[in-house]
Amino acid sequence: MVAREVFRVPLEELGHVKSKEGKILTKPFLNVCKSVLPVLDKLGGAFSFVKSDVGGNISRLECRYESNPCEYKLLYRIVEKEIEDKTHKSSSSCTNALLWLTRGMDYSVQMFSNLEEHKNWSMQEACNDSYNKTLRNWHGWLAIKTFHVAMKLLPDREKFMQVLSGGGEFGPDMKNFCTGFSSVLEENHKFLASIEMDHLKA
Repeated sequence: MVAREVFRVPLEELGHVKSKEGKILTKPFLNVCKSVLPVLDKLGGAFSFVKSDVGGNISRLECRYESNPCEYKLLYRIVEKEIEDKTHKSSSSCTNALLWLTRGMDYSVQMFSNLEEHKNWSMQEACNDSYNKTLRNWHGWLAIKTFHVAMKLLPDREKFMQVLSGGGEFGPDMKNFCTGFSSVLEENHKFLASIEMDHLKA
């Protein structure tokens, strides 16, 4: 993936995330999330647990969508159906998957923003700040400990940025992606809060 393609694909997918009526579409939203995974891959083994969690939640939602693409064209319809069936509070529900997928994307977007805004920060500083602002409050002690162990495996900033960019410029695309996707994620949080599902801990 050459430099200008790193965030080009996420940006392109982001352009299809809303319907003409301004509703979040299931398949395009999941495509945006999937397009972030190759970027996380470049962190190496340090964030394999984040990628695994994100990937699992994408798969759960995608499986539900594919069971009835017409009914589940809109993302929140998946949750609404679980509310009707009284299954939305289960740990294996798609509602729970959407909650944790949104949080995982919160973390990724915050990390990208940190790298763009704080040129003098190390990878550890960028990732720690992102974790503290997004996932830490919802994690138990074991997950927190796992995160801190992963911090020791991070590549240094210069190496990561070089691998990510291939020596080219991707800052503007990264910034535009973070700005655009943040508003979508915030919409998810507002919806989840409206059904009292936004403050669940692991």
